[in-house]
Amino acid sequence: MWFISMARSDADFEAAERLCTDLGLWDAAMAPKCGLAPADVLATFHNETRTSLAGKYKAVDANFLIARWGRVPVGSLAYDGFDETCAELHHFFVDPNFRGLGIGRKLLQSALAEIVQGSRSRVLIHTTPYMTNAVALYEAFGFRPCARFRDTPELVAHTDLFMDRSIAREADIAVVSGRQSKQAGC
Repeated sequence: MWFISMARSDADFEAAERLCTDLGLWDAAMAPKCGLAPADVLATFHNETRTSLAGKYKAVDANFLIARWGRVPVGSLAYDGFDETCAELHHFFVDPNFRGLGIGRKLLQSALAEIVQGSRSRVLIHTTPYMTNAVALYEAFGFRPCARFRDTPELVAHTDLFMDRSIAREADIAVVSGRQSKQAGC
């Protein structure tokens, strides 16, 4: 059986670092299909350490969620504040051996349930179109393509997909319970 918890301890952030490394390796393996060098993808997007992850996600209004199968970390999703009105999702990954079990959906539900309790009115995601399963899940939760909200190096910019959705406290009860939200951003 699997469960989700928030990273708090050194061991949790060690697991978070491993999951981020696995995400980076998966991303780097997919990158050549889009004309990107794996080393460029790793250097641009996947350089977090357990120390940097702990520093970022132990902050107020930030969390790193870890899905575990028994005691084994098998998935992650983090969020933090982008600015005063927006939260941003990061490090969404489910080990390929554990996909199809609803872990990604539960991670996203859990993150949104936490975010909706705060003061921010929008949630942002910077992803890539080749992460098709993640993009489909984001869309099922009401995320839609939106304007670029950060600059990225020109060599990877053609693979950027920026998405957002609004947070409406009453309407987001549906998201937390697993029903598709009618809210859309942009």
